Amino acid sequence: MNNLVLFYPQGHQAHSIAGHPERPERIEVVRRTLVEAGIWGQYLKVSPQVLPLEFLYTIHSPRYLESLKASCEDGAYLDEDTYTTCESWQIALNVAGGTAAAAYEVWRADNSIQGGQNIRGFSLSRPPGHHAERDRGMGFCLMNNIAVAVQFLISYPLSGIRNAKRVAIVDLDLHHGNGTQNIFYDRDDVLYISTHQSPLYPGTGGLSDVGSGAGLGYTLNLPFPPGTGDNGYRAAMDEIILPKLGQFRPEIILVSAGFDPHWRDPLGNLQLTASGYGMLIGSLVDWADENCQSRIVLVMEGGYDSKAISACALASVSALIDIPFQDPIGPSPRPEGKSWQTVVRQAKEIWQL
Repeated sequence: MNNLVLFYPQGHQAHSIAGHPERPERIEVVRRTLVEAGIWGQYLKVSPQVLPLEFLYTIHSPRYLESLKASCEDGAYLDEDTYTTCESWQIALNVAGGTAAAAYEVWRADNSIQGGQNIRGFSLSRPPGHHAERDRGMGFCLMNNIAVAVQFLISYPLSGIRNAKRVAIVDLDLHHGNGTQNIFYDRDDVLYISTHQSPLYPGTGGLSDVGSGAGLGYTLNLPFPPGTGDNGYRAAMDEIILPKLGQFRPEIILVSAGFDPHWRDPLGNLQLTASGYGMLIGSLVDWADENCQSRIVLVMEGGYDSKAISACALASVSALIDIPFQDPIGPSPRPEGKSWQTVVRQAKEIWQL
């Protein structure tokens, strides 16, 4: 039997601008899908951790957080794509704290005492976070939710249990998580792996971005060309991502779960199916079961087509709780390209896999 903890951002609807693709419906369609599947009501919903600013300064600079708060008070845009409202500051705090709370519940679970139950997590984080760098928000993102959760496990006092020493982040969004990479680029306690379309916003995440200083070798990017689908992702997972996790030996895996690599998403040109997305999460769940006490947490990032979001979310949660999934959408009408093979080959050469 598998246990699941969920975080839902109460009141997130107040962070909204008419006509913007980062809209409340993105989260509500996930919740509705899980309700209709009979899943939502079965599992624990966590409340946000209240995180002091002094702790948040370990992820975002004081200057940036002060400017973010001021922007929210005015309802100003951080850049041409990234809006705030007068409610956005508190919502951002709640979402970062809720993501940390979900990660904490998974981290503290002692599965040997829980009768063999596997504790896994899914944070319906909105606004998303992986583009938010230490000194600026961008790409619809205000605070870097997954980075806050990782740092919470590593350094926050955890009520009598030890902190994590090695955490892996696997970013499956359409876009490169420049913010997450930026925050952890020179550290060796966090392994950051990203699959993303290239070329595409924000233009970062090349194969040669591999970390610096103490973090050299702890950032791995797979910039896929347009047209990459299930076959390319499966090869990347089996031949690169899982072997790299095996070398790093994380104690917990956090996944930036963007549902925009799906072929229906309007912002990109990847060809992943919902079944393919479920395959990726299932592979990470299986690895976590065998290597880190089933500790895995999904943190929602992008995804801008309601049908694709619904299907990928259900595929992901089905993988977390080990129930069958049937793809309601099916494959792309366009054939998958093969140029991803070059990326996989080059990455294997760089990483000697």
